[in-house]
Amino acid sequence: MLTAVFWGGTFIAGKLLSHNVDPFSAAFLRFFIASFFLVFLTIKKEGQLPWLSPDKIFIIFLLGFTGVFSYNLFFFSGLNYIQANQASLIIASNPIFISLCAVIFFKEKLGFVKIIGLCLSVTGALTVISNGNLFDLLTLGIKKGELLIFGCVASWVAYSILGKKAMNDLSPISCVCYSSIAGTILLFFPALFKGVLSNMASYQPIEWASLFYLGIFGTVLGFFWYYEGIKQIGPVKAGIFINFVPVSAIVLSFFILNEPVTISLVTGAILVITGVYITNTAGLKNKEN
Repeated sequence: MLTAVFWGGTFIAGKLLSHNVDPFSAAFLRFFIASFFLVFLTIKKEGQLPWLSPDKIFIIFLLGFTGVFSYNLFFFSGLNYIQANQASLIIASNPIFISLCAVIFFKEKLGFVKIIGLCLSVTGALTVISNGNLFDLLTLGIKKGELLIFGCVASWVAYSILGKKAMNDLSPISCVCYSSIAGTILLFFPALFKGVLSNMASYQPIEWASLFYLGIFGTVLGFFWYYEGIKQIGPVKAGIFINFVPVSAIVLSFFILNEPVTISLVTGAILVITGVYITNTAGLKNKEN
């Protein structure tokens, strides 16, 4: 839940950055800051940076490429063609694809009750994103922007599934640390092309504060706790909590940006919370049986 709240806050920080910081520079600086703190956090928790075998280096590269580099590339490129609410709608389908992939790759069971919970949670997220006009979503066409944002979904699904495999030998914090470093290196080149080194002097204090929020709360704590969640309850249950991200973003925008709370927000929040409760309760009952 805290991961979802922190990630919801990244939309606020991102909005504050959007006027003066280009997307690739923002992404690079976010993960550069995150990697700096993650190295110290990993050493503190593990005693040292774990040694990576050649096969693990490849998985870490894939984690950095999918969850950090390609996700940001698809996300910021897609937003050049479609509105943010449309992008949020597509990204809200993450839990569905994570669940399906978990069933395929990890043989996790997806019973009838869990399916109901997933549907309720996704419906709640779509209600929030569409401002209650669910039927209007049927009119959205699949164009270049939508396809690019679907690349975000594919990237995050791959990141979640690969993370499960990587944690067979590495701790969650090590996975987050190394994937963040790998993603930072990959993001450096497009950021350099956009002039990140020369443009940093023009950034305002609020923009630096936003970057540090994105790096520490949105990445260090967010990614670490997300991996802890995957390890403890599996990718299906962990993925369902992603639906809280648009809800928390709108709630935080009410307090920080003075945006109104609507009926669709309240309705969507109830559906999301109900869906998560049903999904997790079903899992606990299955374990008891």
